[in-house]
Amino acid sequence: MRLLLIGHGKMGRHVEALASHYGFAVAAIVTEASAPEALAEAGGLVDVAIDFTRPEAVPENLPRLAARGVNVVIGTTGWQAHEEAMRAVAAQAGIGVVAAANFSLGMHLFQMLAEEAGRRFASRPEFGAWIHEIHHAAKKDAPSGTALMLERAMRAAGYAAPMDVAASRAGSVPGTHTIGFDGPAETITLTHTVRDRAVFAHGALEAARWLAGRKGWYGMRDVLVGDEGR
Repeated sequence: MRLLLIGHGKMGRHVEALASHYGFAVAAIVTEASAPEALAEAGGLVDVAIDFTRPEAVPENLPRLAARGVNVVIGTTGWQAHEEAMRAVAAQAGIGVVAAANFSLGMHLFQMLAEEAGRRFASRPEFGAWIHEIHHAAKKDAPSGTALMLERAMRAAGYAAPMDVAASRAGSVPGTHTIGFDGPAETITLTHTVRDRAVFAHGALEAARWLAGRKGWYGMRDVLVGDEGR
């Protein structure tokens, strides 16, 4: 399969290095300097694109790719204010999209734990809940899309009490997320820590492979469930 890689920073380079392990040949790499001309040229020559660029680039990149019938994996965060419009673009073009705040497969299993914790603690008002995340100093959106995803999961599971969501930016931390519950005499915490940024590239490539031949808007849970069913 032919892959278009959009963005060639740290994550883009990880994707490039791992692509062949997932059956992909990198047909073209689009950098910030080469877009949008390179998108137009490469659009008809690839099977799927992976976008690890900037939040403001997603609403520009996706319509250009959709117009050429290219399925897209969106690995960028912080663009969700445009999600409704991007869903409409994808639906009109009939392409497949996997969009997720976090492409770590372990994180999406962690999300299921967060849902269960939210469900269990929903009826225990003596416990207060929080979410804290820490990322490298260069990450722009705060709280992270993953922290907000965890909050939504806990709310959907029935946890309605106030919940503080906090973020820290320091050094080179790839990403650590903690959910916690504090009672009068005890504290319970669950933590997911990324030790190697390559986990996000592995997840994005797994999603791109899964997306082949599909149409519609998906998340990483769809990818995980699809894998279990095959």
